[in-house]
Amino acid sequence: MALVAKPAGPTSHDVVDLVRRALGTRRVGHLGTLDPFAAGLLVVVVGRATRLAPYAVGWDKAYEGVIRLGARTATDDPTGAVVETSDVWRSLDRDAVAAALGRFRGIVRQRPPDHSAVKVQGERAYRRARRGEPVELPEREVEFRELELVAFEPPDARFRAVVSGGTYLRSLARDVGDALGCGAHLAMLQRTRVGPFRVEQAVAPEAVTVEGLVDEAALVADLPRRDLDDAGRVAAVHGRPVPAGQGAGERVALFAEGHLIAVAERVGDLLKPRVVVAE
Repeated sequence: MALVAKPAGPTSHDVVDLVRRALGTRRVGHLGTLDPFAAGLLVVVVGRATRLAPYAVGWDKAYEGVIRLGARTATDDPTGAVVETSDVWRSLDRDAVAAALGRFRGIVRQRPPDHSAVKVQGERAYRRARRGEPVELPEREVEFRELELVAFEPPDARFRAVVSGGTYLRSLARDVGDALGCGAHLAMLQRTRVGPFRVEQAVAPEAVTVEGLVDEAALVADLPRRDLDDAGRVAAVHGRPVPAGQGAGERVALFAEGHLIAVAERVGDLLKPRVVVAE
């Protein structure tokens, strides 16, 4: 697993390609897309660790960003054409903007941007939007675990947020603009944390090395742990079940000599490996 500092400009897929070239392997993925205009931490999974990505779905993510009031764009970010402007922001003060942000703190219903990767009848919404076709995306439940106004420098509102997976900060900017009656878009975004990892730990995509990879066991650190003997290790590597023993949970991370071997699921009195990462 690599902690990569994505610059503004390239897509997350572009960054993954750079890591592939740096490591000389094709099996590379990431834990959550960053829009091209956004920068910050992209957690990249490598090799068999790509199989563990689902276990990090629940990780929250932290961001710092800027909402620019008074201009709505087609994409809800600075890459899209301005479709509406307003001078209402000139009458707003810090308290009004802070109050508008506060309305979205906690669990809320959010509609993803029309220009997003959400699928509509099997096709990415952004492809339909680019063709000028109407896009009707249903609202989804997301959580802003932390959301605060850091500074108000009209027309820009700088904020800090900690959110659940699947949350769109572009949608937040759009919705805050609607709440204030002036329209808005997300002008800048930096991801500062993903789960336990921070952007300060990250390196440039081209600087990723095999020696610098983070142990993939971090992806399952929240699961109960079971240490195996030599016979158990051989069985787990080949996908064969091992005795569950006492105190095992429904999902268990299996280790041998300090290394993650597999993630197993309890079936009766056995732990059956579902994802094997050891060779």
